[in-house]
Amino acid sequence: MNRIKVINEPSELVPMLRSVDTPTKRDVLKEVTLEWRTADEIEAKYGPEGREAIMFFDKMKLVESRWMAVEGKSFPEKSYHTFYTSFHINAQWPVYEISDVLAAAMMSEEEYADIEARIIQEVGPSGRFSGDVAEALGLTSTMLKSLVRRSVKMDFRGHRIELKREE
Repeated sequence: MNRIKVINEPSELVPMLRSVDTPTKRDVLKEVTLEWRTADEIEAKYGPEGREAIMFFDKMKLVESRWMAVEGKSFPEKSYHTFYTSFHINAQWPVYEISDVLAAAMMSEEEYADIEARIIQEVGPSGRFSGDVAEALGLTSTMLKSLVRRSVKMDFRGHRIELKREE
């Protein structure tokens, strides 16, 4: 089945750009495009960074998962495969929006960790309306959306930002 991801909002580019920002992520993405793989298989081949990559793809909704019997194990394991076969990008956005998106996607890990921690502190354990968080931190709504979409620790639920719960 062909599934096409249509990107209509600039902040949706962030997960795409971050999904190929390291050689390991690129390789893992190619691997799960070809076959279903478990996180253990990915980690055995690519190390801990490979497992982090597959968890990142899962949070970004770039992969689908299913339970699969694994040879030598008495219980099924969650396996992953890319969800989309292609992407369609509608790229007509104002410069100020796309500049926020690219800045969030290309920000260094250290700088991002600092701002991610500030966002998480503003959001708190029960979540918070994204407009209030943007105002409190002095960010544009596009920048905030881009930063949240980059994170594996939080996600949007409608117009609220909530912390991602461990499965």
